[in-house]
Amino acid sequence: MKEQKLTLKKIWSTLLAPSVLFLIVTIAVSVYYGIITRGDAAAIAEKTPQALPYILIITLALAFFVLMRTMRSNNITFREIGWQLAKGQTWVKEALIGILVGAPLGFLYIYMLSPLLTFVQRIVGDYVPPEEILTSLGSSALPFFIANVLLAPIIEENIFRGFAISQLSKRFSAPVTFMLSCLVFGLFHWGGGFWYIVLVGVVAGSTFAGLFLWRRNIVSAFTAHLALNIVEFLFVWLVL
Repeated sequence: MKEQKLTLKKIWSTLLAPSVLFLIVTIAVSVYYGIITRGDAAAIAEKTPQALPYILIITLALAFFVLMRTMRSNNITFREIGWQLAKGQTWVKEALIGILVGAPLGFLYIYMLSPLLTFVQRIVGDYVPPEEILTSLGSSALPFFIANVLLAPIIEENIFRGFAISQLSKRFSAPVTFMLSCLVFGLFHWGGGFWYIVLVGVVAGSTFAGLFLWRRNIVSAFTAHLALNIVEFLFVWLVL
C-alpha cells in the first residue's frame, strides 16, 4: 500500500506525545504517593523523583505505542524511517561508527558536560535542584537499566530521528528539520530542568541527528545513543 502523507497535526502530536505522556505519568505517580501518604507533601516530593526510572519505562512504552499507531494507520514501515541500509553499508560498520561517536560522548557528558550543567544550574538557577536527574535515575539499578539502556535508545531513536526526520523533511528544509528534531528530543527531557533540555537537545540531539543525516540510516544513531547510555548507566551504578 502507498504511504499517506501525514498532516502536520499528526506529525506534531506523535512527536510531542512523549513529553506530554511523561507529564501525565509523573502527575499520576505523584497522586498515587499523595493517596498512600495521605497528602504528605514532603513524602510526595521525595518519592516521586525516586520513581523516575519507573516513570520513564511507562512513558517510553506508551510513546512507542503512539508511534506504532501513527505508523500503522499511515502505512509507514520501519524501513522507511531509517532501518534500510544503503548499498555498500553494513550493520557492523554502522554500529561501529555509532559506538565510536556515542561512547566518547558518554564520557564527555559525565566528566565535562554534567559538571557544567550543575554549575549553570547553581549559578543561573533552574526549576529542578542541581544533580537531581542522575540521583533520581540511579535510585533503582534494574529499572534504570531497563529504561535507559534497553528502551530509551531504540524507542527515542525511532521517534526523534527516524520518524521525526523522515516526516519533517517532507515539509521543511534540512536545517529546519534538523533543529526541530533536536527541539522535540530536548523537550522530552524537561524533567531534568531547563538547562538539561538545552544540553540534551543541543549536544546529544544534534549528534544523533547528524549521524542519521550523514549515514542515511538509524543504525549508527541508535548505537551511538546506546553506547552513551551504557556509559551513563555504568557510571551511575558503579560510581554514584
